[in-house]
Amino acid sequence: MKTLRYELADGIATITFDEQGSPVNTMCLQWQADLAQAAAQVVQDKAQIKGVILASAKSTFFAGADLKGVMRSQASDGVRVYAEIESMKKSFRTLETLGVPVVSCLNGAALGGGWEVALIGHHRIATANPKTQFGLPEVTLGLIPGAGGITKMTRQLGLLAAQPYVLESKLFGPEEAQKLGLVHELVASDDQLRPRALAHIAAAQGQPEAAQHLWDRKDYKMPGGTPSNPKIAGMLSVAPAVLKQKTRGLYPAPEAALAAMVEGAMVDFDTAMRIESRYLAGLMTSQVARNMINTFFFNMNSIKGGQSRPKAAPRYKPQKVGILGAGMMGSGIAYSQASRGIATVLKDVSQEAAEKGKAYSHKLTQKRVDKGRMTADKQAALLSLIQPTASAADLKGCDLIIEAVFENRELKARVTQEAEPMLSEGGFFASNTSTLPISGLATASANANKFVGIHFFSPVDKMQLVEIIRGAQTDDETIARAYDYVQALGKLPIVVNDSRGFYTSRTFGTFVMEGAAMLGEGIPAPVIENLAMQVGMPVGPLAVLDETALSLSVHVLDQTREDFAKEGKTHTATPGELLVERMVKELKRPGRAAGGGFYDYPVGQKKVLWPELKTRFEKADVAYSQQDIKDRLLYRQAVETARCLQEGVLTSVHDGNIGSIFGIGFPAWTGGALQFIYGQGVDAFAKRCAELAAKYGAGFALTAEVIAGLKQHQPVY
Repeated sequence: MKTLRYELADGIATITFDEQGSPVNTMCLQWQADLAQAAAQVVQDKAQIKGVILASAKSTFFAGADLKGVMRSQASDGVRVYAEIESMKKSFRTLETLGVPVVSCLNGAALGGGWEVALIGHHRIATANPKTQFGLPEVTLGLIPGAGGITKMTRQLGLLAAQPYVLESKLFGPEEAQKLGLVHELVASDDQLRPRALAHIAAAQGQPEAAQHLWDRKDYKMPGGTPSNPKIAGMLSVAPAVLKQKTRGLYPAPEAALAAMVEGAMVDFDTAMRIESRYLAGLMTSQVARNMINTFFFNMNSIKGGQSRPKAAPRYKPQKVGILGAGMMGSGIAYSQASRGIATVLKDVSQEAAEKGKAYSHKLTQKRVDKGRMTADKQAALLSLIQPTASAADLKGCDLIIEAVFENRELKARVTQEAEPMLSEGGFFASNTSTLPISGLATASANANKFVGIHFFSPVDKMQLVEIIRGAQTDDETIARAYDYVQALGKLPIVVNDSRGFYTSRTFGTFVMEGAAMLGEGIPAPVIENLAMQVGMPVGPLAVLDETALSLSVHVLDQTREDFAKEGKTHTATPGELLVERMVKELKRPGRAAGGGFYDYPVGQKKVLWPELKTRFEKADVAYSQQDIKDRLLYRQAVETARCLQEGVLTSVHDGNIGSIFGIGFPAWTGGALQFIYGQGVDAFAKRCAELAAKYGAGFALTAEVIAGLKQHQPVY
């Protein structure tokens, strides 16, 4: 057996999971075969066995399903996948119903399929390490816990109590597991696991209940009641609607998980297990699961593992960081740094403005103190790390200085030249611009190879993504240091090459401008906004334009025209840009902060679309297709992403997928803007783009080079 060892000594059968050539144990096909063999051996040796111990030779207990296998599956593989799941559960069941106590020794994390393996044990002992995580994160990857996880957690905790752990993938540590009755004993160190397991088996001799799960006992009743209980029935009548509101019908996994929980609760254990297998087999062969696994597992691991980080540079964490500009962005960055223990100098033109920037961190932490999530001492310690100032001299000795001032080239050049001499030896300088090319801004620097773009998203305390932009002269060490700094903040770094708008702002601009263009074509604003939501965008394009300020878009347009003119070229504005310009310059609707844009914001009430949109833009005779509108909003962003890949603005698929979901809200069910293309196939995508380009213009046109670039970068599992 290649993935586990079976030993029988002194009446104890020990199954030790130890997959060869892998840092973790997974449910690969070899393991499934080995487990079946071990289960058969246990049956054969039953007369000599007093108890079974499940253990791991890795630093964690068990990692879960073989996701590369899922990535290779097709819709036609459903029957095979179902048979594999059922065969694996048969091995689990053989061990559980042998009539001897089975003990799981949890020496570390057991997630997903790993937690389901842990649940084979009638008695579970865990090492009390606060960093250890247990639970069922499958729904976040477009799957469900189908190796007994749903059936057992529902029977252990009850239909209502199990929901956060099954539907919302809530994870828990050893202590919480013990409170929930999911772990029965905690030990201080791994070497105490086996002695405690042996002691439990010895004490359990002659006690048939010790060799049975709760749900296999004659007197078993489901905690809180079954679906026929009036209280539960009342809740279940609204649960699907509540879930649909959250998923918008785009995520099949939570719906399948709820169905498996409820249907399973109405039947016997073995039937419930089969129901669960059927739902899982359906999801494992679905495109949404492949999209989500690709991005939230493989691409996310690429980012966390530093795949876009230059390898040679040593690991780095700045001790002291200066921020120029204490507005929304600057104060948000200051909070993020201080909450991770980084000393921060927050500079603005006046002491008062800098103090106001620091007050933002007080406001955020006070909410946590009021809710009992943070102590007053911890709050004070965090705030003491932020030094507000109006004096550039206070920046002396910073390892990194980030400018977060208004999007104006001259202003940025001025603050760069004032602050840069204050850097410590070997320090580097960053700009938090969202659109201005870094190579141009770097001309103000005395050391362009130590100048980099670090683009945060607003609000900084909530947004996980940070875009690192390499200028024409930025060196590898500076990129690596920027990457390490972003990871030190607990955020997700992507690395892109310099261009106007980089990757995220440029692609995001296509989404909002496509929405504005549709309005200009006479399509009703509510149709545009609602269909954007239906396809999975967090908010409609017109609502987003209001939040980011229409005036900012016009400012960027003016700056672009100016830059083109200097190069002797003319910038041709898109229909969307021209409509936004008209909203600001002619109709005086600059956005939410200035009183209103596409929406009105009555005090103390919900925002409403500006009534004059209907009279000024809507055309009663315009014929529109809902599918075309949905496709325009998604395909336009995907086309821009494909262009960025071909131009070398993006250098990897994982940066494009993670950047599109976490930076611009591209729907998670697609797996990101590039996976959206790969999921349907490059040729099918190109065909639909050609149809859209014929109707709606060059924004959807794919060149042969872009198509070739997509095929060249396509991931293979």
